[in-house]
Amino acid sequence: MPLLYVTDLAYPARGRRYGDEDVLLTSRLREHFPLALCHPLDARALMPGFDAVIVRNSGPVLHYQQAYDAFRAAALAAGTPVYNPLTGRADMAGKQYLLDLTAAGYPVIPTVDDPADLHLLPATDLYAVKPKQGADSIGLTFTPAPATGPGEALIQPRIDFAYEVSFYFVDDAFQYALHAPDPERRWELVPYEPTPADLAFARRFIDWNTLAHGIQRVDACRAPSGELLLVELEDLNPYLSLELLPAPVQDSFVEALVSSLKAFLPAGT
Repeated sequence: MPLLYVTDLAYPARGRRYGDEDVLLTSRLREHFPLALCHPLDARALMPGFDAVIVRNSGPVLHYQQAYDAFRAAALAAGTPVYNPLTGRADMAGKQYLLDLTAAGYPVIPTVDDPADLHLLPATDLYAVKPKQGADSIGLTFTPAPATGPGEALIQPRIDFAYEVSFYFVDDAFQYALHAPDPERRWELVPYEPTPADLAFARRFIDWNTLAHGIQRVDACRAPSGELLLVELEDLNPYLSLELLPAPVQDSFVEALVSSLKAFLPAGT
């Protein structure tokens, strides 16, 4: 039976073209697997006719939270393989991981969820406040005096970083890196050659997440001190910016993804 590839081809992502990326990726995956595309709202109903589900550019889950929760529960109950696996500990499970990583001393933008704990953050004149279930900067605000209730939102110091950089992995294997030289233009990306220290930074979070298979994107910012700090660990449906890659890098990524899927999917798929 074929694979069910979940995507929202028409989602109006700012600075990204979900549909183009998934058309490109599915055209390559069809060389190795029979597959069919569906919208995330249809995934639960269509899932029983497929061996496995691949969740790709399906848009922020908060736009269809009830449908996603139902899909996830049905997949777990039926034992249907979902790629990425539903055991992800990062964005797949909400933003609690930013609090957990802060408490554990990882190099992450310091994060609390209670205005009473602002003294635990670096001194700043402005704080970023974002929903715990946020995505795509939805609900993000900046304020000098956060007034949310305890546990209601994430609170971080606003950091005047030099640039953002993203590291892309398949399973535990690094594939490529891209960065946004202008902090005001997050999705205007160019290739980035990571240093050994950069890769060691990114691998800490891949190791922490313990996903044996899957695509992950480690988003970081270069702090004024020069160190990298984690912004987000995307393990649900990370956009890959494949259109920005040279053909040999695209080919290498697809080969890694095919190998990962073959190792992950049930025998005979």
